[in-house]
Amino acid sequence: MTDDELIWRIAGGSGDGIASTSQNFAKALMRAGLHVFTHRHYPSRIRGGHTYTEVRVSEDPVKSRGDGYNFLLALGDSFARNPQENAYYGNEEVKPLSENLDELNEGGVIVYDSGLLDTEDIPDFDERVADNGWHVYDIDLRTIAREHGREVMRNTAGVAVTCAIANIEPRVIKSLMEDTMPEKVFEPNMSVFDDAYETVQEEFDADAPDISVPEGDHDEDQVLISGSDSIAYGALDEGCRFIAGYPMTPWTEVFTIMSQNLPEVGGISEQVEDEIAAAALALGASHAGVKAMSGSSGGGFALMSEPLGLAEMTETPVVLVEAMRAGPSTGMPTKPEQADLEHVLYTSQGDSHRVVFAPAGAEEAYRQTRRAFQIAYEYQIPAIVLYDQKNGGELQNVPASVFDEEPNPDLGSVVTEAELADAPHDPSGKYNRFQHDVDDGVSPRSIPGQEGGRYLATGNEHMPAGHISEDPDNRVNQVDRRMEKMEAIRADLDADEGTNAHHGPEDAEYGIMTFGSQQGTVEEAVDELNEQGHSVKSLGVSELAPYPVEEVSAFIESVDEVLVVEMNASAQFRGLTQKELGRYGEKLSSLLKYNGNPFEPGEIVDGFVTSIVEDGTLPGHETKFVPAASD
Repeated sequence: MTDDELIWRIAGGSGDGIASTSQNFAKALMRAGLHVFTHRHYPSRIRGGHTYTEVRVSEDPVKSRGDGYNFLLALGDSFARNPQENAYYGNEEVKPLSENLDELNEGGVIVYDSGLLDTEDIPDFDERVADNGWHVYDIDLRTIAREHGREVMRNTAGVAVTCAIANIEPRVIKSLMEDTMPEKVFEPNMSVFDDAYETVQEEFDADAPDISVPEGDHDEDQVLISGSDSIAYGALDEGCRFIAGYPMTPWTEVFTIMSQNLPEVGGISEQVEDEIAAAALALGASHAGVKAMSGSSGGGFALMSEPLGLAEMTETPVVLVEAMRAGPSTGMPTKPEQADLEHVLYTSQGDSHRVVFAPAGAEEAYRQTRRAFQIAYEYQIPAIVLYDQKNGGELQNVPASVFDEEPNPDLGSVVTEAELADAPHDPSGKYNRFQHDVDDGVSPRSIPGQEGGRYLATGNEHMPAGHISEDPDNRVNQVDRRMEKMEAIRADLDADEGTNAHHGPEDAEYGIMTFGSQQGTVEEAVDELNEQGHSVKSLGVSELAPYPVEEVSAFIESVDEVLVVEMNASAQFRGLTQKELGRYGEKLSSLLKYNGNPFEPGEIVDGFVTSIVEDGTLPGHETKFVPAASD
């Protein structure tokens, strides 16, 4: 344990209140002036099964989960299906303790609920404790909770024990509890808290490790927020007033947040029978003149391929959200992976075109979702926000001022009725909605009900008024015009200085590239590598289509070698980079991870040193090194 950082892991069963307890713990410490970052691990089961959440706490900003952790609060799984060791899945009751020991750092703390857990069920527990110098606290949290209230309050008892051991001022936690709990619940929880806190002071004081949570102070107000929150709030602030969807982990969180908030701003949320209907309803709402969105995770997004192609052909703006998870098929629904990149880039039909953003964290998720709506409605094109369970579910403190940007109800390139009076129409009186010769490939659209704005919208290739046409010249003109939008969008993003993140010394010898949720982890690894004496910088690419060719080219040309870090087995981001910039293939190698857990900074540090600096191969199976093409 160190004085400058606490990485606290609370483990129990799904249904034991692990997520809510960890969120309140993180929020309380954020209010106390500290920076926090959470990482959540949970099973693909409705209730029961080992789950944990890490809360990383530091005086300085943190961008990632840490390297291992140093404080374990093991509550046990009170919903275990079978507590017997010879059961098919083993003794699930004890897993919150037994399955969390491998990553606990030397000198760390273990607090376990002896009212539910017995260390005799864990082979070699005592030997491991001695070998690693762990400080162990066996406290009957269950009994303490029952004496003052209900068993579920053992979470409160565990937090109190944490405060006593880590020297966290109790009022920090109690203040939040008082703000969030009804009085009839608050009073017994306070009794549980005080009893557990005093138990540690009276019975374990002599054995207490010399640790404490650092003190901190924020320069401005902070909010504790996830990427899912940020995507939803970005959509709402950008004027989205319609969403259609079908629940699917982990996209469900965005859908739920939108559904809860849309009625307050006069919007509509529809849960439909499947993802084809969801995307189709969003297109219909957008066609009618409302900013609309839909989304899903990998399997559900696959069903959206047909309406996605329809949006491209009819040039109907829409924003879709794709929450990646481990696949193929159902795969590991609650585990993060970055293996849907090619799926999102290339699904649908023919020479398709769409914008794809992959935000790195909560702040980027808010801003890039707003940007996705702006581009979609200005250029009449589908825009996709691509993320994963990692940045969708992780909580981090973000300055509240990030969300102070003005709302934007503008529908983009929509023609007015006054403009329609002078706009080109075909002999039947239909508006030439799909004109050939227009700036940046954008032919202004009309909204149903506008006088003089009637046209046909069809999934077939069509002439300017929308009637089906297979004329070769018209086909070439329409395809070229639609594809022209991508060049204009790229120029637009470049003019705004884009959103891709550079980190580290500008004149560094080596580079690390990544996309999406691994950006913060890579940046922490870059800082560590430079402290070790290596010369490294990083580029986090969040604009995946249209690809930032010039910016990435300049980055690769400025270094000797580039390590591409991503969470998949097939190096999809490296493949995209080589597709766009094939001449740099010999400079690019890959560090891959696809076991259901995101990278830790130390894994990237070790992977870089072993594979790039020492020109070796990585041991074990946690990460995989794929050398450059020339090797």
